[in-house]
Amino acid sequence: MTQILAFLFSISAVWIIILLFRILWAIKNGQFEDMEGPAQRILMDDDDPMIPHNQVRDSAPE
Repeated sequence: MTQILAFLFSISAVWIIILLFRILWAIKNGQFEDMEGPAQRILMDDDDPMIPHNQVRDSAPE
């Protein structure tokens, strides 16, 4: 019984360490910088000509 608990505690400790490193990596690389952008982006109209990828080019073939 104690061998099983020791095994489970060691597996849990390894998972906690891995998760801690992943969270710290995400914070260091700026994954949590823009929390409002995606919430605002869903409200924007995709047909707006002011969006750069929706602008009509003059040299487009007709």
